[in-house]
Amino acid sequence: MDILVCIKQVPDTSKVEVDPVTGVLKRDGVDSKMNPYDLYALETALKMKEQQGGVVKVISMGPPQAKEVIKEAYMMGADDGALITDRKFAGADVLATSYTISQGVRKMGNFDLILCGKQTTDGDTAQVGPEMGEYLGIPHITNVLKIVEIKEKSIIVEMDMPDTIEVAEIQFPCLITVEKDIFQPRLPSYKKKLEAKDKEIKILTINDFEDKDEMKYGLNGSPTQVERIFPPSVNNDREIWTGTGDKLSLQMASKLKELKFI
Repeated sequence: MDILVCIKQVPDTSKVEVDPVTGVLKRDGVDSKMNPYDLYALETALKMKEQQGGVVKVISMGPPQAKEVIKEAYMMGADDGALITDRKFAGADVLATSYTISQGVRKMGNFDLILCGKQTTDGDTAQVGPEMGEYLGIPHITNVLKIVEIKEKSIIVEMDMPDTIEVAEIQFPCLITVEKDIFQPRLPSYKKKLEAKDKEIKILTINDFEDKDEMKYGLNGSPTQVERIFPPSVNNDREIWTGTGDKLSLQMASKLKELKFI
C-alpha cells in the first residue's frame, strides 16, 4: 500500500500568548511538537505497512522549522516526507489550507490511502481532512475508531458517531481521519534517528504546484477571516458556602439571580 499521512507542527503548550495588536499567536520562543492526533494517524499507517507492506510518506504545511515534525516521523518509521512552505501560504484559513495541502499531495504522487488526525490542537476545526478529500475528488470518512479489515480494493472501518458506532467500507483511493487511541503511538527510534540523519525532506512551494494562481492560497484564498484572537480572562474569585441543603440551594438561587443567569 502507498500511504500518506498529513502531520502538523503545533505549539507545545496551552498558554500561548496573543499579540494584542495583530491578534495572532506569538509562536517565537514557544516549543513545538507534532500534533498529538497526527501521531495516531502515523501509527495507524505504520501498523498497516507492517501488516500489508508498502510505503508510508508524510506531508506537512508550515514554516521551515516544521521540518522537525517530518524528522520525528522519520524516527518513527516513515519512508519519505515533504514540507509545503511559502510566504504566499501565510494566513490561510481551513479552506485555503486544505486546497494547498491537496496540491502538495498531487505533487507527491498517487496514494491508496491518506490518513489525517481527527483535528489539530491549535485549531480544533476538524475540517481540513474532509475538505482535502473533496479537493482530491476521493471518498473520505471521519472519526475512525478502528480498522476492521483491509481488502485489496477497500478498507472497512468503525466510526465513532455521536450516538452510535457505525461500520463502513470505503474504496481506495480514499482519505480517513482517525480518533485518538486507535493505536498507541510508538516512540521515536534512536537507530532510525541515526539512519535518517541526512534523509532528504522535499520542499514544495507554489512554484511546484499545478495550480499557481496566488488568489487561491493564503489570505487571498481564504473566504473566512479571524477578526480577533484573545486569551480567556482568568477569574480566580471564589466563595465557599456551608450549611444545609435547603440553605445552600436558596443561596445558590439568590447568587444566580444576582449574576442575572436566571
